[in-house]
Amino acid sequence: MSAQRIASRYAKSLIDLAKEQGKLERVLEDVQSFRQVAKNRDFLLMLKSPVVKADTKERVFNQLFAGKYDEMTMAFLRILLRKGREAQLAEIADEFSLQYKVIKHITTVKLVTAAPLSDEAVKAIHAKLLASSNTDQNVELTTKVDPDIIGGFVIEFGDRLYDASVVHKLEQMKKNFKGNLYISQIMA
Repeated sequence: MSAQRIASRYAKSLIDLAKEQGKLERVLEDVQSFRQVAKNRDFLLMLKSPVVKADTKERVFNQLFAGKYDEMTMAFLRILLRKGREAQLAEIADEFSLQYKVIKHITTVKLVTAAPLSDEAVKAIHAKLLASSNTDQNVELTTKVDPDIIGGFVIEFGDRLYDASVVHKLEQMKKNFKGNLYISQIMA
């Protein structure tokens, strides 16, 4: 079975259990915390290492998370350790977050601009995205500045990409000129 399917199934199980027990928001906090910890290279290597025994990994989990995470989250982590699925924990946490956003009707939108935007501009873009039929009921907007796009913006969400950057427009013009035989003959 593929790692993606494994992650999806375990994440769905955790979400279903959390919803059933009314702890969805609490478990989400735990999962987000775990995602941050999993960004630590040493922790991730320990998780994926076949040399480190499951009982050692469980002791590490207890030291790091016991008392901080909900008991249901801790039980879930222990089950994954016993099943030998700890190497997929980071992917399961990512998948949990994605499935949570689907349940809560949240669309994550990434906005890239060449220069920082004012708060008013970000609010206006957020309002337009909320009004769009392409996004869900709630929009989570993240902004990033990338001077390499020269100007304009790039919006990315789901499997959609709207590139209105100057770099993209220049690339399109370049392709058009290469495909135009008349201009190619003049330039030769």
